[in-house]
Amino acid sequence: MSTATAFTKIEAIAVGGFDGMHIGHQHLFAELGERGAIVVIETGYANLTPERERERFACHPVIYYALDAIRHLEGERFIEKLHADFPALKRIVVGYDFHFGKNRHYSHKDLRQLFTGEVVVVPEVRLHGDSVHSHKIRAKLKLGDIDGANAFLGHHYTVAGTVVPGQGLGKTSLFPTINLDVKGFLLPKEGVYVTLSRLDNEEHFHPSVSFVGHRMTTDGSFAVETHILDGSVECTMSARLSFIHFIRDNVKFDTLDALKQAIEADIQTASGVLNRLEL
Repeated sequence: MSTATAFTKIEAIAVGGFDGMHIGHQHLFAELGERGAIVVIETGYANLTPERERERFACHPVIYYALDAIRHLEGERFIEKLHADFPALKRIVVGYDFHFGKNRHYSHKDLRQLFTGEVVVVPEVRLHGDSVHSHKIRAKLKLGDIDGANAFLGHHYTVAGTVVPGQGLGKTSLFPTINLDVKGFLLPKEGVYVTLSRLDNEEHFHPSVSFVGHRMTTDGSFAVETHILDGSVECTMSARLSFIHFIRDNVKFDTLDALKQAIEADIQTASGVLNRLEL
């Protein structure tokens, strides 16, 4: 961003990495007011809400700073850049563990000395006695703890992918599925999940049961696939999967009939979970 594209009416910004846009981040955004914006320091490593996915969970404009473009700046130069990009800036909101500038040398204490406006430092956010951080959400997803990850996020963990051909077994021997190529997102532990699926450009979600992992019973290839529970639907381009609950681990079955029986049980479990949630 240059001064030519400065956001002249923005008076408050929240600055951070904001991967996940979790409940801790939302505490920062609550301090912005009507003329606020979210400034994302983009490291290239975000995999909960990669690239522009953060905007789906934001009520304010989202502006991106590439880390490589600012990591060399001393504290004073960083503040000068903020003033140039946001000439009406009066308030900066950061988390208690925020660091910035060359070698991450500067903290919120330095920010208060360098910035003449108001600096709001949001303290650590805890849930059930545990501090909320993006790396903990990643750890929960890798364990299949969807309930815990979603609680920290404040929303259902969601991935997006493009439709790809499957094995062809679904429609003939098992249950029809939509197969996805998911890139950029952290995928949860291999297994079967209760999900909600948004297909192509539809605005609503379909109840679904989804599989993530290697097809150990058939060809052994890795797959992300979802079976829609509310009828036969077409999905030709892309889909978004929102994970609701973990059902079971990925296991190898001796026969396709045994796999089909397991999927039938998965469907019953998913239907029960979604009915209880009144989704």
